[in-house]
Amino acid sequence: MVKLTPEEQQILDGGEGRLRQKALENVVRYAEVLGADSLCTVTKATVFCGRHQYLEVCGTEDFDTVFSQAQLGTDEIIPLGENSIAPCCQAQSCVSPCDRTTYQELSQSEDFFRLNRHYLDRAREAGVTIVGTCSPYLNGWIPIPGEHFVTTESGMTILGNSLWGACCNSDGIEAAFWSAICGRTPRWGKHTKEGRVGNVAVQVMAAPKTSMDWDILGKTIGDRLPSGAIPVLSGDFSGASFNNLRQFLTALAVSSNCELCHIPGITYDARTPEEAFAGRAPEHEITVGAAEMTATYGKICTPGEGPAGLVSLGCPHYDISQVKRVADLVKGRHVADGVTFQVWTTYPIRHMAEVNGYLQTIREAGGEIYTGTCPTTIGKDFLGQFPGMVFDSLKQSGSVRSSVSSPNYLTDMEQCIEAAMTGQWKEGYRWRIG
Repeated sequence: MVKLTPEEQQILDGGEGRLRQKALENVVRYAEVLGADSLCTVTKATVFCGRHQYLEVCGTEDFDTVFSQAQLGTDEIIPLGENSIAPCCQAQSCVSPCDRTTYQELSQSEDFFRLNRHYLDRAREAGVTIVGTCSPYLNGWIPIPGEHFVTTESGMTILGNSLWGACCNSDGIEAAFWSAICGRTPRWGKHTKEGRVGNVAVQVMAAPKTSMDWDILGKTIGDRLPSGAIPVLSGDFSGASFNNLRQFLTALAVSSNCELCHIPGITYDARTPEEAFAGRAPEHEITVGAAEMTATYGKICTPGEGPAGLVSLGCPHYDISQVKRVADLVKGRHVADGVTFQVWTTYPIRHMAEVNGYLQTIREAGGEIYTGTCPTTIGKDFLGQFPGMVFDSLKQSGSVRSSVSSPNYLTDMEQCIEAAMTGQWKEGYRWRIG
Protein backbone atom coordinates (compact mmCIF):
# COMPACT_ATOMS: atom_id res chain seq x y z
CA MET A 1 0.00 0.00 0.00
CA VAL A 2 1.47 3.34 -1.06
CA LYS A 3 1.15 6.00 1.63
CA LEU A 4 0.16 9.34 0.12
CA THR A 5 0.46 12.85 1.50
CA PRO A 6 -2.73 14.97 1.72
CA GLU A 7 -1.61 16.87 -1.40
CA GLU A 8 -1.06 13.63 -3.31
CA GLN A 9 -4.41 12.27 -2.20
CA GLN A 10 -6.09 15.43 -3.46
CA ILE A 11 -4.49 14.93 -6.87
CA LEU A 12 -5.53 11.27 -6.90
CA ASP A 13 -9.10 12.29 -6.04
CA GLY A 14 -9.21 14.57 -9.08
CA GLY A 15 -8.76 17.86 -7.26
CA GLU A 16 -6.26 19.11 -9.85
CA GLY A 17 -8.01 17.80 -12.96
CA ARG A 18 -8.31 14.55 -14.84
CA LEU A 19 -4.89 14.70 -16.53
CA ARG A 20 -2.92 15.05 -13.31
CA GLN A 21 -5.19 12.49 -11.66
CA LYS A 22 -4.52 9.94 -14.42
CA ALA A 23 -0.78 10.58 -14.27
CA LEU A 24 -0.73 9.98 -10.51
CA GLU A 25 -2.90 6.87 -10.87
CA ASN A 26 -0.22 5.46 -13.16
CA VAL A 27 2.59 6.46 -10.80
CA VAL A 28 0.83 4.83 -7.83
CA ARG A 29 0.28 1.60 -9.77
CA TYR A 30 3.91 1.69 -10.80
CA ALA A 31 4.95 2.15 -7.17
CA GLU A 32 2.80 -0.81 -6.11
CA VAL A 33 4.46 -3.06 -8.70
CA LEU A 34 7.89 -1.95 -7.53
CA GLY A 35 7.02 -2.40 -3.87
CA ALA A 36 7.55 1.28 -3.02
CA ASP A 37 5.63 2.47 0.03
CA SER A 38 5.74 6.21 -0.75
CA LEU A 39 6.43 8.76 -3.45
CA CYS A 40 9.02 11.51 -3.78
CA THR A 41 8.67 14.93 -5.36
CA VAL A 42 10.18 15.33 -8.83
CA THR A 43 11.69 18.74 -9.54
CA LYS A 44 13.32 18.09 -12.92
CA ALA A 45 12.26 16.04 -15.94
CA THR A 46 13.28 15.44 -19.52
CA VAL A 47 10.53 14.04 -21.72
CA PHE A 48 10.34 12.52 -25.20
CA CYS A 49 8.35 14.97 -27.33
CA GLY A 50 7.86 15.20 -31.07
CA ARG A 51 6.27 12.86 -33.62
CA HIS A 52 8.56 9.87 -33.12
CA GLN A 53 8.23 6.90 -35.47
CA TYR A 54 7.06 4.51 -32.76
CA LEU A 55 3.90 6.63 -32.36
CA GLU A 56 2.67 5.42 -35.76
CA VAL A 57 1.31 2.36 -33.96
CA CYS A 58 -1.59 4.54 -32.77
CA GLY A 59 -2.87 4.80 -36.35
CA THR A 60 -3.69 8.51 -36.10
CA GLU A 61 -1.92 11.86 -36.19
CA ASP A 62 -4.27 13.50 -33.68
CA PHE A 63 -2.05 14.68 -30.85
CA ASP A 64 -4.48 14.16 -27.95
CA THR A 65 -5.35 10.63 -29.06
CA VAL A 66 -1.70 9.70 -29.52
CA PHE A 67 -0.68 11.25 -26.21
CA SER A 68 -3.47 9.53 -24.29
CA GLN A 69 -2.77 6.11 -25.78
CA ALA A 70 1.01 6.13 -25.99
CA GLN A 71 1.98 8.19 -22.97
CA LEU A 72 -0.93 7.79 -20.53
CA GLY A 73 -1.78 4.22 -21.55
CA THR A 74 -5.52 4.76 -21.93
CA ASP A 75 -8.15 4.90 -24.67
CA GLU A 76 -9.81 7.70 -22.74
CA ILE A 77 -8.91 10.95 -24.51
CA ILE A 78 -7.33 13.21 -21.89
CA PRO A 79 -5.99 16.38 -23.52
CA LEU A 80 -2.59 17.76 -22.65
CA GLY A 81 -3.63 21.32 -21.92
CA GLU A 82 -1.80 24.54 -21.17
CA ASN A 83 0.46 24.48 -18.12
CA SER A 84 -0.09 20.75 -17.59
CA ILE A 85 3.39 20.16 -16.21
CA ALA A 86 3.50 20.10 -12.39
CA PRO A 87 4.43 23.50 -10.90
CA CYS A 88 7.27 21.90 -8.94
CA CYS A 89 8.89 20.39 -12.04
CA GLN A 90 11.30 21.97 -14.54
CA ALA A 91 10.63 19.95 -17.71
CA GLN A 92 12.67 19.98 -20.90
CA SER A 93 12.34 18.01 -24.11
CA CYS A 94 14.77 15.32 -25.17
CA VAL A 95 15.61 14.87 -28.86
CA SER A 96 12.79 14.76 -31.39
CA PRO A 97 12.91 12.99 -34.78
CA CYS A 98 13.53 16.16 -36.79
CA ASP A 99 15.75 19.24 -36.66
CA ARG A 100 13.55 22.20 -35.75
CA THR A 101 14.72 24.38 -38.64
CA THR A 102 15.40 22.04 -41.59
CA TYR A 103 14.19 18.75 -43.03
CA GLN A 104 15.18 18.38 -46.69
CA GLU A 105 18.86 17.87 -45.87
CA LEU A 106 17.83 15.04 -43.55
CA SER A 107 15.67 13.27 -46.18
CA GLN A 108 12.40 14.18 -44.48
CA SER A 109 9.17 15.56 -45.87
CA GLU A 110 7.69 18.98 -45.18
CA ASP A 111 4.50 17.32 -43.92
CA PHE A 112 6.43 15.34 -41.31
CA PHE A 113 8.47 18.41 -40.37
CA ARG A 114 5.29 20.40 -39.73
CA LEU A 115 3.64 17.56 -37.82
CA ASN A 116 6.68 17.26 -35.59
CA ARG A 117 6.63 21.02 -34.98
CA HIS A 118 2.95 20.74 -34.03
CA TYR A 119 3.69 18.02 -31.47
CA LEU A 120 6.54 20.07 -30.00
CA ASP A 121 4.32 23.16 -29.85
CA ARG A 122 1.68 21.23 -27.91
CA ALA A 123 4.31 20.09 -25.43
CA ARG A 124 5.61 23.65 -25.13
CA GLU A 125 2.13 24.96 -24.40
CA ALA A 126 1.81 22.32 -21.68
CA GLY A 127 4.88 23.71 -19.94
CA VAL A 128 7.77 21.71 -21.47
CA THR A 129 10.73 23.86 -22.49
CA ILE A 130 11.72 22.69 -25.96
CA VAL A 131 15.48 22.15 -25.99
CA GLY A 132 15.73 18.97 -28.08
CA THR A 133 18.83 17.46 -26.55
CA CYS A 134 20.10 14.29 -24.90
CA SER A 135 22.44 16.53 -22.89
CA PRO A 136 20.15 18.89 -20.91
CA TYR A 137 22.99 19.81 -18.56
CA LEU A 138 24.54 21.80 -21.44
CA ASN A 139 21.54 24.13 -21.10
CA GLY A 140 21.83 24.52 -17.33
CA TRP A 141 19.48 21.64 -16.40
CA ILE A 142 21.71 20.21 -13.67
CA PRO A 143 20.21 18.40 -10.65
CA ILE A 144 21.91 18.91 -7.29
CA PRO A 145 22.79 16.20 -4.73
CA GLY A 146 19.67 14.50 -3.40
CA GLU A 147 17.34 16.10 -5.96
CA HIS A 148 14.84 13.68 -7.51
CA PHE A 149 14.52 13.79 -11.30
CA VAL A 150 13.19 11.70 -14.16
CA THR A 151 14.52 11.42 -17.69
CA THR A 152 14.06 9.51 -20.92
CA GLU A 153 17.81 9.57 -21.55
CA SER A 154 19.98 6.74 -20.21
CA GLY A 155 23.08 8.90 -20.31
CA MET A 156 21.39 11.59 -18.23
CA THR A 157 20.23 8.99 -15.69
CA ILE A 158 23.75 7.74 -14.99
CA LEU A 159 25.36 11.19 -15.14
CA GLY A 160 22.87 12.67 -12.69
CA ASN A 161 23.22 9.77 -10.27
CA SER A 162 26.99 9.43 -10.53
CA LEU A 163 28.51 12.86 -11.08
CA TRP A 164 26.03 15.01 -9.16
CA GLY A 165 24.57 12.68 -6.55
CA ALA A 166 21.02 13.33 -7.73
CA CYS A 167 18.41 10.54 -7.72
CA CYS A 168 16.87 8.86 -10.78
CA ASN A 169 15.81 5.44 -12.06
CA SER A 170 15.58 4.29 -15.67
CA ASP A 171 11.81 4.56 -15.71
CA GLY A 172 11.19 5.04 -19.41
CA ILE A 173 9.35 7.39 -21.74
CA GLU A 174 5.83 7.04 -20.36
CA ALA A 175 6.71 7.14 -16.66
CA ALA A 176 8.78 10.29 -17.20
CA PHE A 177 5.72 12.07 -18.59
CA TRP A 178 3.52 10.88 -15.71
CA SER A 179 6.04 12.23 -13.22
CA ALA A 180 6.42 15.53 -15.04
CA ILE A 181 2.66 16.02 -14.99
CA CYS A 182 1.94 15.05 -11.37
CA GLY A 183 5.35 15.85 -9.90
CA ARG A 184 5.85 12.46 -8.26
CA THR A 185 7.78 9.23 -8.76
CA PRO A 186 8.04 6.03 -6.66
CA ARG A 187 10.53 6.21 -3.79
CA TRP A 188 12.47 3.17 -4.89
CA GLY A 189 15.85 2.14 -6.32
CA LYS A 190 18.24 5.06 -6.81
CA HIS A 191 15.80 7.35 -5.00
CA THR A 192 16.81 5.62 -1.76
CA LYS A 193 20.16 5.48 0.05
CA GLU A 194 20.10 1.67 0.13
CA GLY A 195 19.58 1.52 -3.63
CA ARG A 196 22.81 3.40 -4.29
CA VAL A 197 25.29 1.05 -2.59
CA GLY A 198 27.98 -0.40 -4.84
CA ASN A 199 28.01 -4.17 -5.42
CA VAL A 200 30.57 -4.88 -8.17
CA ALA A 201 34.31 -4.13 -7.89
CA VAL A 202 35.94 -3.24 -11.23
CA GLN A 203 39.71 -3.05 -11.50
CA VAL A 204 40.74 -1.07 -14.58
CA MET A 205 44.27 -2.01 -15.66
CA ALA A 206 44.43 0.49 -18.55
CA ALA A 207 44.79 4.27 -18.10
CA PRO A 208 42.14 5.89 -20.35
CA LYS A 209 43.21 9.27 -21.71
CA THR A 210 41.18 10.17 -24.81
CA SER A 211 37.44 10.42 -25.21
CA MET A 212 37.47 7.25 -27.33
CA ASP A 213 39.48 5.41 -24.66
CA TRP A 214 36.77 6.26 -22.15
CA ASP A 215 34.00 5.35 -24.61
CA ILE A 216 35.45 1.89 -25.25
CA LEU A 217 36.11 1.40 -21.54
CA GLY A 218 32.43 2.05 -20.82
CA LYS A 219 31.34 -0.58 -23.33
CA THR A 220 33.96 -3.07 -22.13
CA ILE A 221 32.83 -2.80 -18.51
CA GLY A 222 29.14 -2.68 -19.42
CA ASP A 223 29.33 -5.91 -21.39
CA ARG A 224 30.65 -7.68 -18.28
CA LEU A 225 28.29 -6.33 -15.63
CA PRO A 226 25.55 -8.52 -14.15
CA SER A 227 21.99 -7.24 -14.04
CA GLY A 228 21.41 -4.64 -11.35
CA ALA A 229 25.09 -3.83 -11.01
CA ILE A 230 26.40 -0.69 -9.34
CA PRO A 231 30.10 -0.81 -10.23
CA VAL A 232 32.86 0.69 -8.11
CA LEU A 233 35.96 1.43 -10.19
CA SER A 234 39.61 1.50 -9.20
CA GLY A 235 42.57 2.38 -11.41
CA ASP A 236 44.42 5.30 -12.96
CA PHE A 237 41.81 7.91 -13.88
CA SER A 238 44.11 10.90 -14.22
CA GLY A 239 42.72 11.36 -17.73
CA ALA A 240 39.25 12.11 -16.40
CA SER A 241 37.45 15.24 -17.63
CA PHE A 242 33.80 16.11 -17.84
CA ASN A 243 33.55 15.26 -21.54
CA ASN A 244 35.51 12.03 -21.09
CA LEU A 245 33.34 11.02 -18.16
CA ARG A 246 30.07 11.72 -19.93
CA GLN A 247 31.31 9.65 -22.87
CA PHE A 248 32.26 6.81 -20.53
CA LEU A 249 29.08 6.87 -18.47
CA THR A 250 26.83 7.03 -21.53
CA ALA A 251 28.57 4.02 -23.09
CA LEU A 252 28.35 2.16 -19.78
CA ALA A 253 24.62 2.87 -19.53
CA VAL A 254 23.68 1.82 -23.07
CA SER A 255 25.69 -1.41 -22.88
CA SER A 256 24.37 -2.54 -19.49
CA ASN A 257 21.46 -0.35 -18.34
CA CYS A 258 23.70 0.67 -15.43
CA GLU A 259 22.16 3.64 -13.60
CA LEU A 260 24.95 4.55 -11.17
CA CYS A 261 28.72 4.14 -11.19
CA HIS A 262 31.09 5.00 -8.36
CA ILE A 263 34.60 6.23 -9.13
CA PRO A 264 35.79 7.08 -5.62
CA GLY A 265 37.31 10.52 -5.46
CA ILE A 266 35.65 11.60 -8.72
CA THR A 267 31.94 10.80 -8.58
CA TYR A 268 29.74 12.26 -5.87
CA ASP A 269 28.52 9.54 -3.51
CA ALA A 270 31.79 8.05 -2.28
CA ARG A 271 35.28 9.29 -1.53
CA THR A 272 36.65 5.77 -0.97
CA PRO A 273 35.78 2.23 -2.11
CA GLU A 274 34.74 1.37 1.46
CA GLU A 275 32.27 4.22 1.42
CA ALA A 276 30.94 3.16 -2.01
CA PHE A 277 30.34 -0.40 -0.78
CA ALA A 278 28.96 0.85 2.57
CA GLY A 279 31.39 -1.47 4.34
CA ARG A 280 30.18 -4.59 2.54
CA ALA A 281 32.12 -7.03 0.40
CA PRO A 282 31.49 -6.77 -3.37
CA GLU A 283 29.21 -9.41 -4.87
CA HIS A 284 31.32 -9.65 -8.03
CA GLU A 285 34.83 -8.67 -9.10
CA ILE A 286 35.82 -7.76 -12.66
CA THR A 287 39.17 -6.85 -14.21
CA VAL A 288 39.48 -5.11 -17.57
CA GLY A 289 42.51 -3.77 -19.40
CA ALA A 290 43.88 -2.87 -22.80
CA ALA A 291 43.39 -6.39 -24.22
CA GLU A 292 39.71 -6.49 -23.27
CA MET A 293 39.14 -2.98 -24.61
CA THR A 294 40.82 -3.84 -27.92
CA ALA A 295 38.65 -6.95 -28.23
CA THR A 296 35.53 -4.89 -27.56
CA TYR A 297 36.45 -2.42 -30.29
CA GLY A 298 37.08 -5.22 -32.75
CA LYS A 299 33.51 -6.43 -32.32
CA ILE A 300 31.83 -3.07 -32.93
CA CYS A 301 33.84 -1.43 -35.72
CA THR A 302 33.35 -2.92 -39.18
CA PRO A 303 36.63 -4.51 -40.37
CA GLY A 304 38.42 -3.48 -43.54
CA GLU A 305 38.18 -0.29 -45.56
CA GLY A 306 35.35 1.34 -47.47
CA PRO A 307 33.50 4.54 -48.43
CA ALA A 308 32.58 7.07 -45.74
CA GLY A 309 29.29 8.51 -46.97
CA LEU A 310 28.19 9.93 -43.61
CA VAL A 311 30.50 11.32 -40.93
CA SER A 312 28.56 12.31 -37.82
CA LEU A 313 30.01 13.90 -34.67
CA GLY A 314 28.33 14.63 -31.37
CA CYS A 315 26.68 11.93 -29.28
CA PRO A 316 26.15 13.02 -26.57
CA HIS A 317 25.62 16.46 -28.12
CA TYR A 318 28.85 18.47 -28.34
CA ASP A 319 29.69 21.35 -26.04
CA ILE A 320 31.17 24.57 -27.43
CA SER A 321 34.79 23.49 -26.84
CA GLN A 322 34.22 20.40 -28.97
CA VAL A 323 32.57 22.43 -31.74
CA LYS A 324 35.54 24.81 -31.68
CA ARG A 325 37.91 21.85 -31.97
CA VAL A 326 36.05 20.65 -35.08
CA ALA A 327 36.24 24.12 -36.62
CA ASP A 328 39.98 24.29 -35.90
CA LEU A 329 40.57 20.90 -37.53
CA VAL A 330 38.57 21.60 -40.72
CA LYS A 331 39.63 25.22 -41.27
CA GLY A 332 40.98 25.68 -44.79
CA ARG A 333 40.01 22.15 -45.81
CA HIS A 334 36.97 20.65 -47.54
CA VAL A 335 35.21 17.32 -47.19
CA ALA A 336 35.34 14.93 -50.13
CA ASP A 337 32.62 14.97 -52.78
CA GLY A 338 29.60 12.90 -51.77
CA VAL A 339 30.33 13.04 -48.02
CA THR A 340 27.67 14.28 -45.60
CA PHE A 341 29.51 15.83 -42.65
CA GLN A 342 27.42 16.65 -39.57
CA VAL A 343 28.06 18.07 -36.11
CA TRP A 344 25.28 17.69 -33.52
CA THR A 345 24.75 20.02 -30.58
CA THR A 346 22.15 22.05 -28.66
CA TYR A 347 20.33 25.19 -29.82
CA PRO A 348 22.27 27.67 -27.64
CA ILE A 349 25.63 26.10 -28.45
CA ARG A 350 24.86 26.25 -32.15
CA HIS A 351 24.12 29.95 -31.68
CA MET A 352 27.43 30.39 -29.84
CA ALA A 353 29.14 28.57 -32.70
CA GLU A 354 27.60 31.04 -35.12
CA VAL A 355 28.62 34.05 -33.03
CA ASN A 356 32.21 32.79 -32.80
CA GLY A 357 32.53 31.91 -36.47
CA TYR A 358 32.78 28.16 -35.95
CA LEU A 359 29.57 27.49 -37.87
CA GLN A 360 30.83 29.46 -40.87
CA THR A 361 34.16 27.62 -40.81
CA ILE A 362 32.44 24.23 -40.70
CA ARG A 363 30.10 25.28 -43.54
CA GLU A 364 33.04 26.46 -45.66
CA ALA A 365 34.52 23.00 -45.17
CA GLY A 366 31.31 21.41 -46.50
CA GLY A 367 29.73 20.49 -43.17
CA GLU A 368 26.80 21.66 -41.08
CA ILE A 369 25.80 21.94 -37.43
CA TYR A 370 22.40 20.46 -36.56
CA THR A 371 20.27 20.53 -33.44
CA GLY A 372 17.23 18.97 -31.85
CA THR A 373 17.80 15.38 -32.94
CA CYS A 374 20.49 12.92 -34.14
CA PRO A 375 20.89 10.37 -36.97
CA THR A 376 19.55 7.46 -34.91
CA THR A 377 16.42 9.36 -33.86
CA ILE A 378 15.77 10.45 -37.45
CA GLY A 379 15.91 6.82 -38.52
CA LYS A 380 16.58 4.50 -41.41
CA ASP A 381 15.02 6.67 -44.13
CA PHE A 382 17.99 8.98 -43.65
CA LEU A 383 20.61 6.42 -42.64
CA GLY A 384 19.78 3.90 -45.35
CA GLN A 385 21.19 6.03 -48.18
CA PHE A 386 24.84 5.84 -47.10
CA PRO A 387 27.25 3.09 -48.22
CA GLY A 388 29.30 3.55 -45.05
CA MET A 389 29.08 5.65 -41.88
CA VAL A 390 31.67 6.97 -39.43
CA PHE A 391 30.89 8.04 -35.85
CA ASP A 392 32.84 9.27 -32.84
CA SER A 393 30.36 7.78 -30.36
CA LEU A 394 29.80 4.20 -29.32
CA LYS A 395 26.19 4.99 -28.46
CA GLN A 396 25.45 6.44 -31.89
CA SER A 397 27.35 3.72 -33.71
CA GLY A 398 25.57 0.97 -31.81
CA SER A 399 22.13 2.53 -32.18
CA VAL A 400 22.59 2.99 -35.93
CA ARG A 401 23.71 -0.61 -36.28
CA SER A 402 20.29 -1.75 -35.08
CA SER A 403 18.61 0.32 -37.84
CA VAL A 404 20.69 -0.34 -40.96
CA SER A 405 23.31 -2.86 -42.01
CA SER A 406 25.74 -0.56 -43.85
CA PRO A 407 29.40 -0.63 -42.78
CA ASN A 408 29.68 1.21 -39.49
CA TYR A 409 32.98 2.66 -38.31
CA LEU A 410 33.89 4.10 -34.92
CA THR A 411 36.85 6.32 -34.07
CA ASP A 412 37.80 9.61 -32.44
CA MET A 413 36.93 13.10 -33.66
CA GLU A 414 40.25 13.66 -35.39
CA GLN A 415 40.13 10.46 -37.42
CA CYS A 416 36.45 10.99 -38.24
CA ILE A 417 37.41 14.31 -39.80
CA GLU A 418 40.17 12.63 -41.82
CA ALA A 419 37.60 10.14 -43.12
CA ALA A 420 35.35 13.04 -44.12
CA MET A 421 38.19 14.75 -45.98
CA THR A 422 39.19 11.63 -47.91
CA GLY A 423 35.71 10.15 -48.33
CA GLN A 424 37.12 6.81 -47.27
CA TRP A 425 37.47 4.75 -44.11
CA LYS A 426 41.02 3.49 -43.86
CA GLU A 427 42.63 1.02 -41.50
CA GLY A 428 44.84 3.81 -40.18
CA TYR A 429 41.78 5.56 -38.75
CA ARG A 430 40.99 2.75 -36.36
CA TRP A 431 41.20 3.42 -32.63
CA ARG A 432 44.15 2.06 -30.73
CA ILE A 433 44.62 2.55 -27.03
CA GLY A 434 47.34 4.92 -25.78
